[in-house]
Amino acid sequence: MNKLSGVATEVASVKLLIGGAFVESTSTQWRDVVNPATQDVLARVPFATANEVDAAVASAKEAFRTWRKTPIGVRARIFLKYQQLIREHMGELASILTAEQGKTLPDAEGDVFRGLEVVEHAAGIGNLQLGELANNVAGGVDTYTLLQPLGVCAGITPFNFPAMIPLWMFPMAIATGNTFVLKPSEQDPMVTMRLVELALEAGIPKGVLNVVHGGEEVVNAICDHPDIKAVSFVGSTKVGTHVYHRASQAGKRVQCMMGAKNHAVVLPDANREQTLNALAGAAFGAAGQRCMAASTAVLVGEARSWIPELVAKAKTLRVNAGSESGTDVGPLISRAARERVEGYIASGVQQGAILELDGRSPNVPGYESGNFVGPTIFSGVKPGMRIYDEEIFGPVLVILGADSLDEAIELINANPNGNGTALFTQSGAAARRFQEDIDVGQVGINVPIPVPVPLFSFTGSRASKLGDLGPYGKQVVLFYTQTKTVTQRWFDDDTLHVGVNTTISLK
Repeated sequence: MNKLSGVATEVASVKLLIGGAFVESTSTQWRDVVNPATQDVLARVPFATANEVDAAVASAKEAFRTWRKTPIGVRARIFLKYQQLIREHMGELASILTAEQGKTLPDAEGDVFRGLEVVEHAAGIGNLQLGELANNVAGGVDTYTLLQPLGVCAGITPFNFPAMIPLWMFPMAIATGNTFVLKPSEQDPMVTMRLVELALEAGIPKGVLNVVHGGEEVVNAICDHPDIKAVSFVGSTKVGTHVYHRASQAGKRVQCMMGAKNHAVVLPDANREQTLNALAGAAFGAAGQRCMAASTAVLVGEARSWIPELVAKAKTLRVNAGSESGTDVGPLISRAARERVEGYIASGVQQGAILELDGRSPNVPGYESGNFVGPTIFSGVKPGMRIYDEEIFGPVLVILGADSLDEAIELINANPNGNGTALFTQSGAAARRFQEDIDVGQVGINVPIPVPVPLFSFTGSRASKLGDLGPYGKQVVLFYTQTKTVTQRWFDDDTLHVGVNTTISLK
């Protein structure tokens, strides 16, 4: 049913990928994929059955027997081809993403591009998956390490980056010699499935990459399955904590990137125009649906007088469907998300924060059914208020004040989350002190959203992360491989030792 027009129309069903074939699920449980700007139903996605999950894992397990032996150069060339295909289909991928997720077309292209960077990184696997060698550690003895793949790995991805985050996961897992079972978000799986089609076109063999869809039951099946060796997750703190504990107890390696409350600290010496632009973009871009959104501003000293200018800057942002030219803020992913964000705004008013800009119920001609909330700003916010203590995941910026940089650092370090933070200043001394003393995984200096490029790893910390090793970069190579240490000695007639040696020595 087209929810906007009320006319019954056929919509496609999203397929599963099992053993190299796109197959129709036999599930009796389906969910509509809905355009958040119009409420049009774009497709139907199945919640895979237990047998279908088992089949996907079995396919990956069988494919691992040969894929793990595939020369590293062959693997690298597949991802060289894959990055070329992604570039050629960038416009198509962005259009699909915008239709089902809502973000603006330029932001959708950025979503794809940041994932593309990881694919390019995966193509360099020959240099990334190197072991170590120590020659002649004892008489005629050498020791070296092998970084060997684990087996079947799995990924569970969120709705807010349906291109980038799947591309964080399966390219690096597969490039290191593993096979993979991916569970995309059931809210917007279409762009993920198009990326999967391109991956097969690039040459990924059948069974090496598999896809299942679903909700809690499928997540639990992935956590419990004895043939899955590692699980990577990005999403909410509630679900991520569940996944980490359940999968860890089942003996798996697990990495979970979860919720956040990212603070942007503004010192009075910061470049005012650059800082105001950065705050507005980082708080309201993607309708605030980013785990690295700068959702909390800490204005230090005289910077507190900048609030009227920040409000004026936010008012210039255009709220509209992501497909419309010139849009700055698109819709939230669902009606439930819009109602949740509006509930947070109401709670902020009730708890005494000052509502500087109210984005509820914006006028968006032609898209009256859309899940829109405009830029919203609160000042006078304090710890203990829900709008500070909880992740809103919408276009809401909360502003706190501090008398000094030390007070701002103390405030941030007292917050349980540690995903990202930023400092705006022209003082090198202040920047150095901030980056040294702040207890947050990713730090930006005059950079509002400090997500690292794939040469480095995503390094959220504290309540924002469970697991020791982060996605992509060098850390994820260690996550997806087992280090095997080999100590060897070869004898010839001149070095042959006679007699039994009952000590631990290698001499």
